[in-house]
Amino acid sequence: MATRGLISKEGTVLVIIDVQEKLFPHMAEKERLVKSLEKMISFAEIMKIPILLTEQYPRGLGHTIPEVRKLVPHLQPIEKVEFSCLGSEKFKESLTQLKAKILIITGIETHICVSQTAIEGLNNGYRVCVIGDAVSSRSLEDKALSLERMKQCGVTIASTEMVIYELLKKAGTPEFRKALELVK
Repeated sequence: MATRGLISKEGTVLVIIDVQEKLFPHMAEKERLVKSLEKMISFAEIMKIPILLTEQYPRGLGHTIPEVRKLVPHLQPIEKVEFSCLGSEKFKESLTQLKAKILIITGIETHICVSQTAIEGLNNGYRVCVIGDAVSSRSLEDKALSLERMKQCGVTIASTEMVIYELLKKAGTPEFRKALELVK
C-alpha cells in the first residue's frame, strides 16, 4: 500500500477522538471544529465509511458532545484510558474487524491523543490522514507544533474539503450530489 498520494475509500475508517463535554469548552476554534466534524461525519455516512468514536475516561471527562452524538446515535463509544487509541485493545479489535487500512483522524486534543494515535497508527502499518480543521487543542501553538511533528513522521495532513473531494474521485455521482450540500 502506498503511503503517499491520494487516499481511497476502500479500507478507510473515520476516527473521532475524545470530543467530550468537559474537554470541548476549552478548545481553540470550537465552532470551526464542530462544523468540520459535522461535515466529515455526514460525508462518511454518505460514502458508507465506517466511523469509530472514542472517549477518554468518560467518568472524569464526560461523554461525547451532543452536536456529535446526534449525528452518530447508533455508535457505541470506545472507552479508553490510553492516550493513543491504539493502546486500547477494543479499538485495535474494531480496526481489525473493519479491515482498516487508512485512518482518517479527527478530534481532540491534537497534541496528545490525536498525535499519539496518528504516529502509532503509522507504526502499526496504517496509512494515516489527520484533518487539520477537524482537530483542536486548548492552545493553537500546541496544535500547530503537533501537526508539524505528525507531518515530519509521515502523517498526511489535509482539510475536510480536500478529503471529501479526494474520496469522491469524480463529479456526477449520487454521492457527489449529496456531498455538494456539505461544502456549499
